[in-house]
Amino acid sequence: MDGMYDVVVLGLGPGGEDVAGRLAEAGLSVAGVEAGLIGGECAYWGCVPSKIMVRAAGLLAEARRVPGMAGSVRVSPRWAPVIERISAEATDGWSDDARAEHFESAGVHLVRGRGRITGPREVTVDGRVLHARRGIVLATGTSPAIPPIDGLAGTPYWTNRDAVATRQVPESLIVLGGGAVGCELAQVFARFGTRVSVVEAADRLLAQEEPEAGVLLARVFAGEGLETHTGVAAERVRHDEDGFTLTLEDGRTLRAVRLLVATGRTTDLAAIVAGDAGLDENARFVAVDGRMRAADGVWAVGDVTGRGAYTHVAVYQGRIAARDILGEGGPPADYRAVPRVTFTDPEVASVGLTERAAQEAGIDVRAGIASVSESARGWIHGAGHEGFVKLVEDARRGVLVGATSAGPAGGEVLGALVVAVQNEIPTARLRHMMYAYPTFHRAIEDALETLGGQAYATDL
Repeated sequence: MDGMYDVVVLGLGPGGEDVAGRLAEAGLSVAGVEAGLIGGECAYWGCVPSKIMVRAAGLLAEARRVPGMAGSVRVSPRWAPVIERISAEATDGWSDDARAEHFESAGVHLVRGRGRITGPREVTVDGRVLHARRGIVLATGTSPAIPPIDGLAGTPYWTNRDAVATRQVPESLIVLGGGAVGCELAQVFARFGTRVSVVEAADRLLAQEEPEAGVLLARVFAGEGLETHTGVAAERVRHDEDGFTLTLEDGRTLRAVRLLVATGRTTDLAAIVAGDAGLDENARFVAVDGRMRAADGVWAVGDVTGRGAYTHVAVYQGRIAARDILGEGGPPADYRAVPRVTFTDPEVASVGLTERAAQEAGIDVRAGIASVSESARGWIHGAGHEGFVKLVEDARRGVLVGATSAGPAGGEVLGALVVAVQNEIPTARLRHMMYAYPTFHRAIEDALETLGGQAYATDL
């Protein structure tokens, strides 16, 4: 190859992989640059492997719910089948050889190494210069954000990658961060016998979600033996041969064999010399328009755009960028109904705006909430039926602008709410739909009945 292509895609996570494949299929010459594994975080450490862990932990929890409902059972957790499935079935031993072969057979030229922008429509990878006639697609994703806590640097702390790849469940674990990743992994390890403490500086778990979600999850965690410390920051970390000591700002100390840092993700635009493409290297994210254009001859997709660190967002943006590069039509990006799911038990799934975010946006808000455990299906389900459905309505227009579905299969129930928010279906019409009985999604109907009614309680 002469180093000249129609498009150079920098980063081959879900978004970059999707763009590169679509463009190659359309007949363009495409170079895909990747320093790690094709498929990125989602395929090898995030979405897929972590949900295998969640599934295994969920089976243990269900078995423990048998007494009082279906007889008796003896539960003996073993981690070996879990890590074997992750290694052998999900990640091929953290090798992307098969994926690379498929990728190149689709017509994309794979370039291994760290790429950086060295001029307009130009990417250099380990001294090799790649030129792009039409432009560059940035899909470089994010990496774990490590907080500047005294004593943390240089210790053998875990990130999510270490947690997913571990071959041994630790005796004890401190999870620093009570967001989606921290909560999911905390519950997984606790269900496999680890003594777990979760520390979150915000006043509740899942601080970006509705307050009821954090209250619910903290109560469930307490029932499963997890310690939760919210509203307090970590001040200092010490590590010795026995493990970690974490000192909180209120003076309390926590001890554990392992420390998992799950305090968010960060971009590094300076590392790819984004300034040479006309972008601000000091920005937190790459700003894009509705067609994923970031600058002349530059598109960006995925986590690096700051529109949500989700695979479905990256692939959605990838389709839009590919259409724009190919000169095709189609609607611009619309983020009103971005779905998000935390795969704890209960699952916490949401779409659109929270009640507070809607109020801050100046919307005349009405909210309604219903308990899943008090629904017919919740009562039938019995053990493990905690949850709620919360709706956020724009009262002036009579449409939903946000919703949360927490409970068993909360992420699946969310599907109907995503359709409602995306398509601005009037709540009056939603009230007159039929909801299959007895299902978990029938709680949507119950929540509709409470819109604008009496203030709801936060202990649902």
